[in-house]
Amino acid sequence: MAVLSQVAVMMILILAGMLCYRLRLLPKEVNKSLSNLVLLVASPAVILASYQKPFDADLLAGLGWSFLLAAICFAAAILLPVLLLRGGRSKEALAVERFSATYSNCAFMGVPLIQGVYGQEGVFYLTAFLTCFNLLVWTHGVMVMKGEMTRSSALKALRSPAILATVLGFVLFLCNVTIPAVPMQALTAVANLNTPLAMFVAGSTIAQTNLFAALKKPRIYYLCFLKLLVIPGVCMAVLRLLPVDGVVAGVNLLAVACPTAATGTLFAIEYGKDSGYASEIFAMTTLFSLATLPLVMAVWAI
Repeated sequence: MAVLSQVAVMMILILAGMLCYRLRLLPKEVNKSLSNLVLLVASPAVILASYQKPFDADLLAGLGWSFLLAAICFAAAILLPVLLLRGGRSKEALAVERFSATYSNCAFMGVPLIQGVYGQEGVFYLTAFLTCFNLLVWTHGVMVMKGEMTRSSALKALRSPAILATVLGFVLFLCNVTIPAVPMQALTAVANLNTPLAMFVAGSTIAQTNLFAALKKPRIYYLCFLKLLVIPGVCMAVLRLLPVDGVVAGVNLLAVACPTAATGTLFAIEYGKDSGYASEIFAMTTLFSLATLPLVMAVWAI
């Protein structure tokens, strides 16, 4: 019910973002700027704020488990698309599909969703998944889309604001350093922008997509099934075998069950792939996830 309630809130915000685009209050140029604001400012603020806890050995152990679970989830998310998405497609289309199936919207949708369901403790554990995401998307992700990996893309992964916020927050947590009240208030205010801005960006992006064309493509339904149910289902089966705290496991399951990352569309534009197809997959998985996210977590709760 907590997931369903949070998804309902996010759906309302997505619809508001779509409406703003239709009313020309949120044009493409502004949407791109807001996207950068979320990724480069608001989400790192959420991550940094989540580390503002008194040092606790149990939390540290949970974070270590979260890194292990994130690695397992990404291994499944990388391997399954290679096995289940093959043949009969151009290399360009396969690149977009495999990237879209592997990488979830764990920053845009994951952070506000997990913050709403599990609170700051959940975001604390989510930082492990986000760290793995940033390291992999700029290495393996670039290799999938571009066909090769460059040294600059690997270095870019290490310099991403999410990674820097994670490192700084982790150091403050280990040293038991508390940010003073006034700067912390400002940090919290910025962090609170994350959910509405991220959902407005998602809504505006969906509004720019030809959903009617996407609805006529059977392949996209298969991709949605793979991304939103098969991969989370395999991860869920593995997580059940491990003696892990329920919050840590739930955070990683929710993160991997999120829809396709908006980064897929950006990478498709950057590396000359079919950005229209990438945006269709993003839109369809985002819409279907409003039903599949509560379903996945309901099965997990059984």
